[in-house]
Amino acid sequence: MTPEPHHDRFDADVIIVGGGPIGLTTACALAHHGIDCLLIEQRRAPKPWSRANNLWARPQELLAAIGVRDALAEKSYRITQVNTLLNGRMIDPVEIADVPSPFGPVLYSGQDVIESTLAEQAAAKGARIERGSKITGLEQQTDGVFVTLATVGEDDTQETTGPERTLRCRYLVGADGAKSLVRSLLGLDFEPQRLPNCMNRQVDAKLSWRRSTDFDHLWFFYYPRGFCGVLPVWGGYHRLFFLADDTGIPDRDPTLDEMQAIAREVTGDETLTLSDPQWLTHSRFQHGAAAHYAKGRVFLVGDAGHLSLPAGGQGMNAGFHDAVGLAWRLAMVLDGKGTATLLESYDVERGGEHRRLDAQQLRGFQNSVYRGRLKDAAMDVAARFLPNIGTLIQGTGDLQQLTVRYPDSPLSEDHLGGLGGLVQRRPPKAGERAPDAAVILGDGRSTTLFAYLYNPDGISWGWSLLAFDGRHGEALPRLRQAIADIAGWNWIRPRYVLAAAIGEPDGDIVLSDLDGEAHAAYGIADTAALVLVRPDGHIAFRGPADRPDLLRAYCEKLFGAEDPQAAGLARKACGPALPVSPLELSEGALAR
Repeated sequence: MTPEPHHDRFDADVIIVGGGPIGLTTACALAHHGIDCLLIEQRRAPKPWSRANNLWARPQELLAAIGVRDALAEKSYRITQVNTLLNGRMIDPVEIADVPSPFGPVLYSGQDVIESTLAEQAAAKGARIERGSKITGLEQQTDGVFVTLATVGEDDTQETTGPERTLRCRYLVGADGAKSLVRSLLGLDFEPQRLPNCMNRQVDAKLSWRRSTDFDHLWFFYYPRGFCGVLPVWGGYHRLFFLADDTGIPDRDPTLDEMQAIAREVTGDETLTLSDPQWLTHSRFQHGAAAHYAKGRVFLVGDAGHLSLPAGGQGMNAGFHDAVGLAWRLAMVLDGKGTATLLESYDVERGGEHRRLDAQQLRGFQNSVYRGRLKDAAMDVAARFLPNIGTLIQGTGDLQQLTVRYPDSPLSEDHLGGLGGLVQRRPPKAGERAPDAAVILGDGRSTTLFAYLYNPDGISWGWSLLAFDGRHGEALPRLRQAIADIAGWNWIRPRYVLAAAIGEPDGDIVLSDLDGEAHAAYGIADTAALVLVRPDGHIAFRGPADRPDLLRAYCEKLFGAEDPQAAGLARKACGPALPVSPLELSEGALAR
């Protein structure tokens, strides 16, 4: 590729290839952080049908962090209950919304609705969207990426018309789906694994049957040949899918009569009627993940990096983690506020998580489609005697992606493992999701930690430091000093979480935790501690308040040199540094 003469400038800080839900979310997140981004989409309009349509709790938290979740919720059904039948036997319903998140109800919409809503949000935030163009090549250089584009035909988007053109960006994001050309151009293609003897048949249509058609319920049916789901789709429709052994099933899209017949058989309802079909389709499954999610200045998000099985509706939701997690990293590095470690960690975290998810989804298929008579009989017996079998089958926290964690990430640093002050319950460690908890503001109003962790206003990237007093009133001066020590990285927003200490640090948020709910949620009992939370809500650092040097070293590793002016002002306001006792400098303390 020969760069065009005028390309001594950049056409955008970041170019995103692909305008599906994950590419659009990446654009929303980058624009939310003030980054000039351009999204290139081959299709001239969103697809009129919907593949993915659900938003789990954890992705909703991430979407709320970039200020787009509420717009999606306005065009979604809120699911609170999952009903499961095993070989015709109703087992205990699962209250799926009963999870430790403010967004427990699962949102069900439609991919077409999700795409159009995200496109509106991206444009409102300042992102540029160009439809009708496709990437044909890319070339990386030390300071940027050249991208070659061609205009697609009006009627056939696979054909190109007119001359090619070249754009230049600092970073490129491939969000161009399962057949990603970006992935191929990077040399990161992989051979997907096929699921043998398995087919999915699916219809989106109006549903009438003898069970509830309320749009706050999901229905799942385990039957001898496979697994069926009945799910709401925005606009008053329902989706019925059948994952089953393909023996004797024609390899084509089903007819409405065929879908109605199998639905009646599986649900045991001879009155079930399907009408006004919006989409009839069938598919077979491949799965796998790229060996890497980044190469040089090019990154992969969503299906561009993995082929996902439709087990638990995890694929699109996993992509939201990619989009939000990559955007704040790029934003910080582009603003000169982050080291190479930030970008290097993306591949470690998301590549590893997608490979874990791939294995989990494969087990899900084995438990639903490839059960066999012995496992089927065991599940049937368990359904008779275990009162929580529905929760065991469907899961809650894992299904809602609340258990996603990055313990091996270079961004995860934990120094609290050996403290005697930790309560008996297992605390969330570095790399895990930061939990929510009820706290009280200084004026007596109730609030939550999440209200002060996430950053929907875009003022900073969203780093927050929780300073826990550990139920020791005398800890407040040390907390002040620790916060002053990192003031040179002034995008970190301190929040004092005080169970015993009483004070009003100037200009900082004080959250009262008199009854210790927040301390308990973070596993902190009687030791003052510092917990640094990332923009995506994962714990980055945990350490004792009497070792602020550990936090300072962490900040230097991730963010580089501090702003000396901001640091000097903060330390002057705080006063002289507190003395460090010999105990705190003991070999054991340093080993922590």
